[in-house]
Amino acid sequence: MRYDYTPSGVCSVKISFDLSDGIVSNIVFTRGCSGNTQGVSRLAEGMRAEELISRLEGIKCGTKGTSCPDQLAKAVKKALG
Repeated sequence: MRYDYTPSGVCSVKISFDLSDGIVSNIVFTRGCSGNTQGVSRLAEGMRAEELISRLEGIKCGTKGTSCPDQLAKAVKKALG
């Protein structure tokens, strides 16, 4: 199933991804730091949702209390219900 998430506290304005049988794929960040968001998307491709959350949750960007990877973890967590 395809999910869209509106992140907060980061430069990215939307995160879209597929979640099927606990596997995250086709991750796309809209806006944000292109190299970083592409890197996170490629590294997380095909990862189990729980693993993605445990690896990315809590990462901060500079002085912000969150980051695009952290927001992806929040999005996947929300999608899991």
